[in-house]
Amino acid sequence: MGLRTRRWLVAGMAVTAALVLGATTAQAAVKEPTGPVQPNILTAAVYSLGAPTIAPPGTNDWNCKPSAKHPNPVLLSNGTTANAYENWANLSQKLANAGYCVFAGNFGGTPGTFLQTVGPIADTAKALAAFGDKILDATGAAKLDVVGHSQGGMNIRCWIKYLGGADKISRLVGLSPSNHGTDLFGLLSTLEMIPGVPAVLGSVCQSCNEQAVGSAFLTDLNAGGETVPGIDYTVIQTRYDDVVTPYTSAYLKAAPNVKNILLQNVCGLDFTDHLGITYDPVAQGLVLNALDPAHAKTPPCLLVPPVIS
Repeated sequence: MGLRTRRWLVAGMAVTAALVLGATTAQAAVKEPTGPVQPNILTAAVYSLGAPTIAPPGTNDWNCKPSAKHPNPVLLSNGTTANAYENWANLSQKLANAGYCVFAGNFGGTPGTFLQTVGPIADTAKALAAFGDKILDATGAAKLDVVGHSQGGMNIRCWIKYLGGADKISRLVGLSPSNHGTDLFGLLSTLEMIPGVPAVLGSVCQSCNEQAVGSAFLTDLNAGGETVPGIDYTVIQTRYDDVVTPYTSAYLKAAPNVKNILLQNVCGLDFTDHLGITYDPVAQGLVLNALDPAHAKTPPCLLVPPVIS
């Protein structure tokens, strides 16, 4: 082999190695870093104080392709003030273990900060809609399923009603969603009547004002029908909700495509509150049933959440 030939061969190998390394790096870059599974929202919140942008476990693998069994990727939608990791650092992995492509993001707050989903709900819904389009483009799926907690289970309806979500969403599962707002046991309703208080609250959390019972936002959102044909709606609510009050305000009006579930009718010993419901094993089982009703199973009535790895 001549010197010139060897030089060309070495150069070619170098180029090939660079291309392979580049492809590997690009592929790795589309799988976002994730945090560990957490047993409850408190430990998740503490962890995310030091890593507020970390993705929940099992999420945001942009190479994920939905299976024939689970053709719709799942988008997780956060509650008021919660970042994605804080809200979903348990259920996300359970969904991924079940074979779903799972995605979550932080919207409605200052990028990179701990508190999210506090801005105007319409703006958060726009960001979620854009994120949903990104998921559909990456996965090649025709439609999404969305699981939302609190505001996250309600504001998707804004996407559906105003932003074209009706053609892109197959199922909406709400965990203690604020569909008709909250009076916080009468406290919020009272504060909203005091001059100046709504403005002060809105400067910190505009979405809090918009979730007050009777707000202009909710009145408009619920006018003309709360649901649309073609989407399956499931509401999973706990009798011990201490944020969305009365707890029945989470429920959607009865319709053939609506299922309202009271957690205590499934497990009378379950005392889960508003913040704990996304980590509750019975509620998690009901979410899996709602996403795959053909293979629904009665969730075991457990008092201690299982360890998920």
